[in-house]
Amino acid sequence: MKNFILFDTEVRDALKPFTFTRPVSEIRCGILTITEKWNKRLQTTCSFKTAEYLQQKFQLRDIGDNIYINSAVFPTQEIAEAVLNLEENAVLTTEKSWIAARVKSLLNETELSSLRQIPFSGECKQLEHLWNIFQFNPDEINADFELVTAGRQSQKISETNRVICPENVFIEEGAKVEFSIINASAGKVYIGRDAEIWENAVIRAPFAMNEHAVVKMSAKIYEGTTIGPYSKVGGEVQNSVIIGYSNKGHDGYLGNSVLGEWCNLGADTNNSNLKNDYSPVKIWNYATRHFENSGLQFCGLMMGDHSKSAINTMFNTGTVVGVCANIYGGGFPRNFIPSFSRGGAQGIEENFLSKACETAKRVYARRHKEFDDVETAILTTIFEETRQNRIF
Repeated sequence: MKNFILFDTEVRDALKPFTFTRPVSEIRCGILTITEKWNKRLQTTCSFKTAEYLQQKFQLRDIGDNIYINSAVFPTQEIAEAVLNLEENAVLTTEKSWIAARVKSLLNETELSSLRQIPFSGECKQLEHLWNIFQFNPDEINADFELVTAGRQSQKISETNRVICPENVFIEEGAKVEFSIINASAGKVYIGRDAEIWENAVIRAPFAMNEHAVVKMSAKIYEGTTIGPYSKVGGEVQNSVIIGYSNKGHDGYLGNSVLGEWCNLGADTNNSNLKNDYSPVKIWNYATRHFENSGLQFCGLMMGDHSKSAINTMFNTGTVVGVCANIYGGGFPRNFIPSFSRGGAQGIEENFLSKACETAKRVYARRHKEFDDVETAILTTIFEETRQNRIF
């Protein structure tokens, strides 16, 4: 029996702050996380080979006949079939990277050179930079839509709504959508189980919202946006991904951005996604510990798990916020805010680990979840690992 393991490569560092708290494949892009995409394509349940401090939460299953999969790769049906057909001691490769290797054990990527190389000539997309998450999101919504809804029937769309191209809209059981406008002429719209779109919301495709997510009254949601499970969104959002369990519940703009889990943006929080001189946006890279040129004109906010902003917070173009940061005060804070920081433009100080864990426990309880010793250990490791960044 083949055993599939999603293997975190060196790109994990470049995808921080999101990979501080999860394997690469647990990043959501489209409707699904990369893990969920592989599970559906392979009709299995993958396990994880990731950073040691994450392994207790994201466990590894090793049974000997293992197929290790590059966790940054987005599977297509063609890729999935090639992976399923891999022979022992062979690696499926592209010109840039590797896709999968069938081998008893894989400790590091340098071992791949000793395996028989099987070139893959088809299209292969994978995460390399933070901005790829929102950049790939519109196409991934459309691809996931076909994967998730194949052979299934959508719930009927209420007649109180105005919908363009209703054939491109899928509403799961228990979802509620009333008195809203949905334009699905340019892509797919997916509304998850028990999700709600409140009155007078306006939505343009491609768009996805997962189970128990909420779009609040009079929200304006532009193309390429995903709202992860149990998240609440209001105001104006464009081409952004909210991985899950996070809130942007009030007016304010979020554009070309990614929010992790357990984040909260206070009322009238806004981010810039375009510089005044229209030049390419530079963004912090954890791997190189420098700002790198994204080559993008539009790039907004990247906020790690458990981070919060107070009311009226303003984020500069290409701001990266770490894990467990608390941003408040007038003016624009710096465009790299380290993990476990608190403050803003007037100054930043350390956000104590004990205080961050207390807040996380209260936030988890609101979603009927337990912030346990495993979660505490993960945040403790991140606190120590990021100490070098907190030089104020």
